Amino acid sequence: MNIGAALVLYAVTWFLTLFIVLPLRLKSQDEDGHIVPGTPPSAPVNPQLGKRVLIVTGVATVVWLILAFVISSGIIPLDTFDFYNGIQD
Repeated sequence: MNIGAALVLYAVTWFLTLFIVLPLRLKSQDEDGHIVPGTPPSAPVNPQLGKRVLIVTGVATVVWLILAFVISSGIIPLDTFDFYNGIQD
């Protein structure tokens, strides 16, 4: 795996993890009982983005290391995935 592929894999893993972690333990303004004028009731009270980014970075790094190892070591060879056999001219 070259450096470009590794960076793309990390970016995809990081954003996928971010979208999984963002809604966890989120309290909306409606649930809190105090809605700031001009905002929707579903807006978060305290999103704690810095804390979430640190958690996402840690989890994504571990997942990326596992994926990079599996891809680089050849544990699952590309021959396993037969993409073009079903396509007939």
